[in-house]
Amino acid sequence: MIYLDNHATTRVDPRVVDAMLPFFTEKYGNSGSVTHALGETAHDAVEAARNSIARGINAEPNEIVFTSGATESNNLAICGVAQRPRRRGNHLVSVQTEHHAVLGPLQKLSKRDYDVTLLPVEPHPSESAGCLDPQRVADALRDDTALVSVMLANNEIGVIQPLAEIGALCRKHGVLLHCDATQAVGKIPVDVDHLNIDLMSFTAHKMYGPKGVGALFVRRRNPTVRLDAQILGGGQEAGRRSGTLNTPGIVGFARALQLCLAELPAEAERQAKLRNHLWTGLNESLPNLELCGPQLEESVRLPGNLNVSFGNVDGEALLLNMPQLAVSSGATCASTDPGPSHVLLALGMSEDQARSSLRFGLGRFNTADEIDQTIGIVVQAVEKLRHLT
Repeated sequence: MIYLDNHATTRVDPRVVDAMLPFFTEKYGNSGSVTHALGETAHDAVEAARNSIARGINAEPNEIVFTSGATESNNLAICGVAQRPRRRGNHLVSVQTEHHAVLGPLQKLSKRDYDVTLLPVEPHPSESAGCLDPQRVADALRDDTALVSVMLANNEIGVIQPLAEIGALCRKHGVLLHCDATQAVGKIPVDVDHLNIDLMSFTAHKMYGPKGVGALFVRRRNPTVRLDAQILGGGQEAGRRSGTLNTPGIVGFARALQLCLAELPAEAERQAKLRNHLWTGLNESLPNLELCGPQLEESVRLPGNLNVSFGNVDGEALLLNMPQLAVSSGATCASTDPGPSHVLLALGMSEDQARSSLRFGLGRFNTADEIDQTIGIVVQAVEKLRHLT
């Protein structure tokens, strides 16, 4: 099996596993039980991880709220702001191509007297397909806009949005900016101050860490962001998210981000070269291919992302004919929805184009030899299906 579905999840790095193991069997205390040594050890490990993660995104430790993952972080950010009694208003702004973990809470709020605006993006086949024009955000802002939510890097087409400019617009108008940075943190530089972000969701399992642990950055200065808690209980995380903390996961989260940041420049360059080689090999061997999303440039697309539409071929049939490849025919978190990708449809692509697309997500453990093998496997499968058609 050649694994090229790293946007869905990543393999846990062995170095991360090594950091986590003692907190399962030796240092197994509850970080909230500070009346004995085992609890204090766990508490110290959590706070060390909190400090490390905060440094990685240029935040303060008390601005990091640990959650079960980015989906919970998105829900906490959006519903937490929208349901505050002293909020600015009931108008929320987001983008048509957001992940369902953002669109879902917005849809729920829209049924409860909130006004939701979903902005369009640049269409296919533009070189900036999927990009959000900041002017669209400016035009959408109103006196009662409480929150703008824009993903930093898209999970399907890899487009990187101009968050710094969007954030500056929001800051100018006194509107909070939330960012789902699940696919970005650890893959491209992310600085919450530079990007003018007020709330940011991210998770460990997209960066070679464990599943089941994530974080929400909540700005505590200029401005101070306050949330209506969504999970109540023991008042952990300064009352913003109750529940016993996942100490091994948090330790692994911090180690995973530390490794990503240390290796980021070289790894991003390596993945981009492999990705470009994959696209060139497929495009030179097969006619009627379309690149889904923006051009393959560092400034506008994640280095490990490639989404291709194979004309006259059904994506699901293509997957069935390539059992040795792990790739995706759409957003993995929406895999229960048999319909075509909402992201590709939002680009103006037809249902046939969307259904014929595959997403390749390259990662740390992929090699040049695997990419060469992938080209051969895909070309053979596409030619077979087109011949049958």
